[in-house]
Amino acid sequence: MKDATILKTGIVGAAIAAICCATPVLVIALGAVGLSAWVGGLDYVLLPALVLFLGVAAYGLWRQSRAAACCDTDIQTNKERA
Repeated sequence: MKDATILKTGIVGAAIAAICCATPVLVIALGAVGLSAWVGGLDYVLLPALVLFLGVAAYGLWRQSRAAACCDTDIQTNKERA
């Protein structure tokens, strides 16, 4: 998987999980459509999802910085040889 794809997945997932952590908004929305029974388990799902997606975003940033550092040293080495 590409580094940019991993990073985008992590950021979008973390943003969605962070927005969903606004439990009062979800209580109103789920209650309006008749799914208020799900409200009791929201914190058991949303907080671990937030942590997971923040981890994915951190992993994507790490891979991207590692690839950039690798390419920078290759470019400098090639310039020194020329």
